[in-house]
Parts: sequence; structure tokens; C-alpha cells
Amino acid sequence: MNNPNKRVIISGGGTGGHVFPAIAIANALKAIDPEIDILFVGAKGRMEMEKVPAAGYTIVGLPIMGFQRKLSFKNVVVVLKLVYSLIKARQIIKKFNPAVAVGVGGYASGPVLRIAAKLNIPTLIQEQNSYAGVTNKLLAKKANKICVAYENMDKFFPSEKIIVTGNPVRQDLEAKSNSFEEAIRYFGLNANKKTILVLGGSLGAKTINQCLLDNLGKISASGVQIIWQTGSKYFNNVKAQVVGRNIQNVKVQDFITRMDLAYSVANLVISRAGACTISEICLVGKPSILVPSPNVAEDHQTKNAQALVDKDAARMIIDREASAILVDTALFHVNNEQLIKTLAENAAKMAVRNSAQHIAKEIIKLIN
Repeated sequence: MNNPNKRVIISGGGTGGHVFPAIAIANALKAIDPEIDILFVGAKGRMEMEKVPAAGYTIVGLPIMGFQRKLSFKNVVVVLKLVYSLIKARQIIKKFNPAVAVGVGGYASGPVLRIAAKLNIPTLIQEQNSYAGVTNKLLAKKANKICVAYENMDKFFPSEKIIVTGNPVRQDLEAKSNSFEEAIRYFGLNANKKTILVLGGSLGAKTINQCLLDNLGKISASGVQIIWQTGSKYFNNVKAQVVGRNIQNVKVQDFITRMDLAYSVANLVISRAGACTISEICLVGKPSILVPSPNVAEDHQTKNAQALVDKDAARMIIDREASAILVDTALFHVNNEQLIKTLAENAAKMAVRNSAQHIAKEIIKLIN
């Protein structure tokens, strides 16, 4: 690398779907050139402030938060915090003097990439979803490169800036070296029973959690095992009900750290339709039932899920219908070998591998 300035800012976060790809990109950069100096910029109080230092990187926080969708006095506070975040972002960038600024989505990406572009620092956007959000569409005008996970994104971005890289996932999923037997021991499962992995994203999903709680009796009688990531907000209530009813075939965790093992043992995945989770499902080639969150900008999770449904690579149940049909649909699918085999094979065909490495190489081109 011929540029003496090897400093890169990576901004964004808020959920695991933004944080884990950001860390994967940082790790890929370090693998190419260990001398690259990486600074993360996140939002104060969000999960990146914990996960990034745990991965060995430095992070600074902006006091930024999202707008309320309805008329609210809180939006006055949001505007004030946005203005302060722009000032703070300028101070951070001036002090760190990066060669490139990368935005992975989430509240902190906007101020950092906006200021970087104004200071003529090259910027790269990593757009994870099949439907681009308002912030990224605005930032794209000044961005040098836009890394995307889906085809046909030129309806949102200038085509000459687009590079199809896929979404980065946690490195342990790329390795695929973990055994079924290890997963059985780790989760305390029965090797002879079918297993459904239930994910609500890193923050949990109220609808999915409530569906399972309402059908604990049916699940207990089904003979199917459940690995259930509830999210920290819902964990205590779910755990108390499962333990209180002495249900042995449901394993409850607030957050699953060994997702490699969880996927390796899963016959079927129930999940929200965040871009990162969908990329993981395709990479590991698992059949899934997707329940898109209705509480996201531009309803992008529905569009993410539809991209798989159109290729017969997943099933989709809309949020308001989940309580009536989700558990029955899951139990039907997990016991239909041919059906889940077809979904799994088609999901695997949609996988884009080594995404973090592809994005890292594009960042290094900008550094040079």
C-alpha cells in the first residue's frame, strides 16, 4: 500500500445487522494490511458501544437518535442532537484525519459520511437492504462507491458507483467448520429430534416471541426442539414461562453468541428479515420462515424477504397474521423433508461469499 495515511473510519450500528458486518469489514481490512488504523463511530447507548470494543477496536459515540414517526416534542430533541452530532463528527474526522470514511447504516452513518464528503474525504456506503433508505440515497450523491447486496439497485443509486459485494457476515459462519455433534452438546439437544432456530434479531421481536409463548403447549407436544433467541428485553419473561411449565424441548437464550453452532443444528429458521440475517441464512443454506418487522423505514424487511420468496428460497408470513399461523406453518415445514430441502438449496444459490473481503479491497482502492 503506497499511501502513508492508512486510517479508516467505520460509522454506524444500532443493531447486530449493522454492527457485525462493520466488525467483519474491519477484520478483513486488518487481514489485508495490519497497519491500517481503524476508528469506529457509533451512537451513544447503542449496542455498538459494547460489541466493537469487545472485538478489539476503538469506538467513539455520537449523541444521535432516530426521529419519532408521529408528531412528538421528542423530535425537537432529535434535531438538536443531530446538529450536535454533526459538530462532533467534524471534530472526530479533523482529529483522526482518515483516508476513507465507511458507512454501514444506522444513526451515526449520516453525520460522519456527510462531514467526510464535505471535507473531500472519499466515502463508501455499504447498503445492506434490497430497498435503500432515505439517508443512504442522500449520501450516495457524494459517495465514491456503494457496495450492495442485491441486484437492480440502480433505481436508488448512480449505476457507475455500485459494486455488488453481498453483505458481510460473522467470520465463524464463513468457516463452516463446526460440527452437528458439537452443536448438540452446546445447546443440550436431542440428536434424533428436528430443531427450529427462532431469531428476533439482536434486540428481539415482540410478535415472534408472543407467537411462541401462546403456543408453548403445542410446541411441547410436537417433539420438535426449539433454540429461541428472545432478545434481552423479553428474556426474563420467556424463560420464566418455559421453566415454570417445565418444557424441556425449548432452549431459551437472550442472545446467541455461537450462531455458527445454532445454524449447523437447525432444520428450519424462523426470523425477522433483516438484511444481515438473510445473508447468513443464504450463506449457511437453511430453509426459513421470515416474519418482516413492520416497524422499519420504508418497510424494507418485507422487500428483503420478498427477494427470497421470489426465488422459492424462503416462506414469508406478514406480522399481523403471524399469531394465527406461524407456529403451525413452522411445524408443518420442519416435518416436510422435500419442502425444506428445496428452500435450503435455493437459499444457498443466493449466497454471496467473502463479502467483507470484497468490500475491504474496495476501501483499500480508495485509500490508494
